[in-house]
Amino acid sequence: MKSIRKALRDGELVKDTYERVTCAECGKPLKTENDPDTITTIRRCPDCGSEWKELR
Repeated sequence: MKSIRKALRDGELVKDTYERVTCAECGKPLKTENDPDTITTIRRCPDCGSEWKELR
C-alpha cells in the first residue's frame, strides 16, 4: 500500500481546487477510515477500491 504523498508524485492521486485528494483514475474523492490504535489513516477510492495510507 502506497502513501498519499508517493501516489500524488506518481500521478495516481490529484488534488482539486479545494485541496481535496481525488483518485486520478475515477475522479472521485477518497473516503477515510480512522483506526484509533494506529498512526495511519487508510484512504480508499469508493469506485475502484484502491487504498493509500496517510500518516497523522
